Amino acid sequence: MPDQTPTSDSTSSHMDPGFTNPISEPRRQDITVLIVEDNVSNFVLIARMLSFMGIHCEWKTSGYEVLEYADTISHIDLILMDIRLPYEDGYAALKKLRSSPSFNDTLVVAVTAEASQESMNRARQAKFDGFIGKPLDPDIFPDQIHRILDGEPVWDL
Repeated sequence: MPDQTPTSDSTSSHMDPGFTNPISEPRRQDITVLIVEDNVSNFVLIARMLSFMGIHCEWKTSGYEVLEYADTISHIDLILMDIRLPYEDGYAALKKLRSSPSFNDTLVVAVTAEASQESMNRARQAKFDGFIGKPLDPDIFPDQIHRILDGEPVWDL
């Protein structure tokens, strides 16, 4: 594994000691995110952004049998769940995940093009742990994911 220790060029002694340089920030290589998304372009965008953050991702194209698929993955820190999925929507998939002792405490965030206050309220009632509306903004998505993984609820249209 390559040494990820920051070089002397990555920080400067005149900076605030509380400043975290994003270049020297530890990568989250031990984090696994399951992306449940039927649109290939959306999956590729999310996967690339997560990869850039050092986060490993897995992909499921529908809500159908998501619990069975998740059971084959050794550890999942976060599930990003589209709402409109073929065969079984995100709400039905969430209900199955919440009924499993293995995943009832796993963070599940709705990621959907149905970005409205009404959709967000429905996601809250269904017990999603957060909501990110599409189209995703590559400038803020990494911060949204960091906040979610740090335990901060994210409910963004």
